[in-house]
Amino acid sequence: MESAEIRRRWLRFFEERGHTVVPSASLIADDPTLLLVPAGMVPFKPYFLGEAKPPHPRATSVQKCVRTPDIEEVGKTTRHGTFFQMCGNFSFGDYFKEEAIRYAWELLTSSQEEGGYGLDPERLWITVYEKDDEAERIWRDVVGVPAERIQRLGMDSNYWSMGVPGPCGPCSEINYDRGPEFGVEGGPAVNDERYVEIWNLVFMQYERGPGIGKGNFEILGDLPARNIDTGLGLERLAMILQGVRNMYETDTLRAVIDTATALTGVHYGAAHDSDVSLRVVADHMRTAVMLIGDGVTPGNEGRGYVLRRIMRRAIRNMRMLGAERPVVAELVDVVIGTMGQQYPELINDRKRIESVALAEESRFLKTLSAGTNILDTAVSETKSAGGSVLAGEQAFLLHDTWGFPIDLTLEMAAEQGLSVDEDGFRRLMKEQRDRAKADAQAKKTGHADLSAYREVADRAGVTDFTGYTMDGNEATVVGLLVDGRPSPAATEGDEVEVVLDRTPFYAEGGGQLADTGRIRLDNGAVVEVRDVQRPVPGVSVHKGVVQVGEVTVGAAVHAQIDLTRRRAIARAHSATHLTHQALRDALGPTAAQAGSENSPGRFRFDFGSPTAVPGTVLGDVEQQINEVLARELDVTAEVMPIARAKAEGAIAEFGEKYGEHVRVVTIGDFSKELCGGTHVQNTAQLGLVKLLGESSIGSGVRRVEALVGVDAYNFLAREHTVVAQLTELVKGRPEELPERIAGMLGKLKDAEKEIERFRAEKVLQAAAGLAEAAEDVKGVALVTGTVPEGTGTDDLRRLVLDVRQRVGGGRPAVVALFAVAGGRPQTVIAVNDAARERGLKAGELVRTAAKTLGGGGGGKDDVAQGGGQNAAAVPEAVEAVRRLVAEKA
Repeated sequence: MESAEIRRRWLRFFEERGHTVVPSASLIADDPTLLLVPAGMVPFKPYFLGEAKPPHPRATSVQKCVRTPDIEEVGKTTRHGTFFQMCGNFSFGDYFKEEAIRYAWELLTSSQEEGGYGLDPERLWITVYEKDDEAERIWRDVVGVPAERIQRLGMDSNYWSMGVPGPCGPCSEINYDRGPEFGVEGGPAVNDERYVEIWNLVFMQYERGPGIGKGNFEILGDLPARNIDTGLGLERLAMILQGVRNMYETDTLRAVIDTATALTGVHYGAAHDSDVSLRVVADHMRTAVMLIGDGVTPGNEGRGYVLRRIMRRAIRNMRMLGAERPVVAELVDVVIGTMGQQYPELINDRKRIESVALAEESRFLKTLSAGTNILDTAVSETKSAGGSVLAGEQAFLLHDTWGFPIDLTLEMAAEQGLSVDEDGFRRLMKEQRDRAKADAQAKKTGHADLSAYREVADRAGVTDFTGYTMDGNEATVVGLLVDGRPSPAATEGDEVEVVLDRTPFYAEGGGQLADTGRIRLDNGAVVEVRDVQRPVPGVSVHKGVVQVGEVTVGAAVHAQIDLTRRRAIARAHSATHLTHQALRDALGPTAAQAGSENSPGRFRFDFGSPTAVPGTVLGDVEQQINEVLARELDVTAEVMPIARAKAEGAIAEFGEKYGEHVRVVTIGDFSKELCGGTHVQNTAQLGLVKLLGESSIGSGVRRVEALVGVDAYNFLAREHTVVAQLTELVKGRPEELPERIAGMLGKLKDAEKEIERFRAEKVLQAAAGLAEAAEDVKGVALVTGTVPEGTGTDDLRRLVLDVRQRVGGGRPAVVALFAVAGGRPQTVIAVNDAARERGLKAGELVRTAAKTLGGGGGGKDDVAQGGGQNAAAVPEAVEAVRRLVAEKA
């Protein structure tokens, strides 16, 4: 049975039994504590924690999941993988143990002709929590499983919690006996390789207290409502139904292995090392495609780093298998071909996925060879010096300059018997981040305690948003926080967070900045609202300052937004939709939205593109947008079922979480998107849109920045003034400016070249004097010195080689000259043949000097160069070279 059919049967079975089919959520977790979705129940977590009311009493899903803690073990064993699919059925206060157990048994053991999976009941073993008499009774007396195939296990194996105070409960696992060839008998308590777990049923019925570990906590009592959370590993069931030994031999992964074999000529099963590499490629390429499909792009932080790491591991392993050309295109194609049956969006988004993956492969292949050579050199030097730890500085250089994820460096070093100074690497990374973020300011306070907001939501319900049709309304204060703590009242000067039962204020979200304005009380008190956020679903929190009077919970108020600001933001948001559609028209569906920010009078829009957008194309996009404005198209919004929205071609943003009903914003016949933001009523209200340009903000992601309305007009007015001033200066017409200025720049460049020639000649004139001033160090002519500040590396290198040639008499010679450019020291060192015969090598001398300067370097035995950060250490570097020459000579 194919994996796609396993998925179809699961969803059909539970839908027929009253469960609402919930599509898989994006792998981009809608949870600030998670990078990626690691478990099937994550999208339902707010319902289990009581943060939100479940829309249905029963649900079922097949959730995409990614886990990477054991990524180094992927391939080495057949049990580890990064991507998997978790089939789940859930009950929110509806059915409980008996129904969950009966459903599981029925689906597993019913014949395939009846829609089940057709497993032999005699090969199924059950484990239950050691104190869960009820579960054992149901399995034995209701389902009919023999007592000898039911085993009781402790909390470590058969008890579930999230690791923090909250819901918990016993669980029961269904295990499949794969037969004596997989080990000794005795059930899952004895051998989990033979008796493989396929389905876990969690019975959430208790509330736990604080504690560390799986069993070191107190059970506080029963939950108000008992819930069911189950998970069946699709890949494990596929392994059984397809009659293979492990998940890498199932249909979706074996197809990738076969493609890798065709590309490299290396067959699966031929040797242990090549099998490891083939499994790495299969797992990582499937995970990469799924991540890119959900909008993740390669980068050096967060989810982007996870993607970059696994892609580069896969590419390197293909090289180790013998692939000499780019191979990602073929691997992506086979993954989409196999997984597209289950996730058709992969097929629809093929071009974008391919472009992101190919761009990352191209980027890595450019640096892989050079980076590997540098790593090999560093490893050899470390071993030659008797060391077993690669320096953190080398790992940082590989990461910062050559794009080697630290995990790849760790892996490659380990293959050659070395560890890596991770602490040193992370210290350098932290220093780099600290420098980059020195001037950054956080907008929000971070992970605040959300319990106060949840209490408001439980007591007063969600906030009714009126802002689509109103700019002000009467309301009641239903929650009030002062300095982050609940309070019955607040007085003048207090920093407050106000929750209203209804509000016209738009809370920041979907790329749109929050409204500002004022909340006025009947007693004359005024709150200036500076920001609006939604810390928990459905609750709008107005952050501001009490300007005058006293604010109390329960008070009647009038909430009024800053209408001028709202209109300016609405113009920007509508312009963003137009820009998105125009870019897709120009570049194709690969130009999918990757983020945006709509602020008063301006916006930025991030989109997928592996290369820069040519200026001519950007000009065409801008023209199309403004032509749409002139058409005076109406802008409308409608709430509809998400299936209908997709059928009508509405565009959804990657990473956004949508419910069953969505709001669709339509701009005439030009644009249709899922959007919860505020917009203009007609495109004519935008006035003018001016694209300022585009730039790269990460691998495969570009950013357009633009102005709208009056802000766009003011920009063009300033540009016109500048053009007028330039035409006056050059005494020409505006259309002649490019040619005139290009001519001036050409003359300036020629003059700079002439100046550079004179300066280089002056530097080289010093060669004779430097050669004559060579000191004798144990028979070696050593020339050291510092050349005039600003001398470039090329001139410094020419000077060093000239001086080396001038040292006569056949003597061994070492020339080590230093220069400082832009505050950064650099050095070039050359040795002649006679010096090399004495054991002196330029590369070794440069590394000694560069280390003293706070940097690094390298090169060949006859000439090498390096640099550092500390210009004041040049005299020390000269002395370090002198000592090493004396030692080697």
